[in-house]
Amino acid sequence: MADVEQSAPGPDGSSNASDAVNGTAGRFVSSAEGTALAYGSLLLMALLPIFFGALRSVGCSKGKNASDMPETITSRDAARFPIIASCTLFGLYLFFKVFSQEYINLLLSMYFFVLGILALSHTMSPFMCRVFPANVPNKQYQLLFTQGSGDGREEILNYEFDTKDLICLCVSAVVGVWYVLKKHWVANNLFGLAFALNGVELLHLNNVSTGCILLGGLFVYDVFWVFGTNVMVTVAKSFEAPIKLVFPQDLLEKGLGASNFAMLGLGDIVIPGIFIALLLRFDVSLKKNTRTYFYTSFLAYIFGLGLTIFVMHTFKHAQPALLYLVPVCVGFPVLVALVKGELTEMFSYESSEEVLPHTPRLTHFPTVSGSPSSLAESMQRPGPCSSCSPCRHRHTHTHTCSGRIPLSRYCRPAQV
Repeated sequence: MADVEQSAPGPDGSSNASDAVNGTAGRFVSSAEGTALAYGSLLLMALLPIFFGALRSVGCSKGKNASDMPETITSRDAARFPIIASCTLFGLYLFFKVFSQEYINLLLSMYFFVLGILALSHTMSPFMCRVFPANVPNKQYQLLFTQGSGDGREEILNYEFDTKDLICLCVSAVVGVWYVLKKHWVANNLFGLAFALNGVELLHLNNVSTGCILLGGLFVYDVFWVFGTNVMVTVAKSFEAPIKLVFPQDLLEKGLGASNFAMLGLGDIVIPGIFIALLLRFDVSLKKNTRTYFYTSFLAYIFGLGLTIFVMHTFKHAQPALLYLVPVCVGFPVLVALVKGELTEMFSYESSEEVLPHTPRLTHFPTVSGSPSSLAESMQRPGPCSSCSPCRHRHTHTHTCSGRIPLSRYCRPAQV
């Protein structure tokens, strides 16, 4: 989760880190314009997934697949996350020290190849829905993989998609093949942006207190592993996977073949991003047609990341970005809430209590007519009743016909 020094190796495997360590005269020195372009591009690339991921997090519950549904982070998850992240980071560090870096990165490349295609396809889906021609038939498909048979059959994979999703998958696969074969920094960034946007969209903090616990724990984690050891920087340099955004500082001199990269870890985008997305959902829940807390935290993130880049460039050393991002992203919105007298309301807001767009709600009790015997007979009658619209999904129907309230979540209640 750290910005890595200017001599960091690129995703194509090239490196001039030895020149930085040995202080050799052959090390390429970037121009001021190239350095400013690299830092500005990293800042812009960090803002895009936060802004659009937060907007998409407000209504992301309308997913066709379980992978498209948001995952709620509780306070217990937030407290354990820094410990799990530390164990994972140190484990990777030992792996790179003991085993061959080439084979580990080959395995990771194939793993992130699959994940990257799915993430990039999900990112492109809303855009494809807008540009897809209306006269082209949009057919539905389902990829179903089960284990066992009969009543004991267990569903392992159930992926539903349509023609538009198929086009997105094909385009994403082209980018994936480009990344696996060339490890080009542009392909790396496309996957990295998709991972970051999906993370901000689909990872939901349940309340502000959980966000403070998570960001506070990772604040200590980031500072320790960057300033206390060389583990973070070593893993970031050795890990050839799209878990970081990179931009060459020598782009103006060498073009797309540049190799002197500045980089930003995806954790420095996703972790503050999910907190900013939570504040946007809090703004929406206030129903005041304002986005005060979202814009406050978003501007605070810009300030914090800009400060990180400034310190890194001044001292020529990797910086734990969360050291600067956490205080401003949490402190500024809390200060605004304190001034507006909404601090209690902010910390009492529960994101998990939001009514999702597709969730059925019983707004009134049904009227039940007929004798008890006729009611019992109607409840035992198999098959869907005529008062319900056909279901689009394969689920068992259970209906109370005389009350005309369908209990299947995918059916539409009939008028009483």
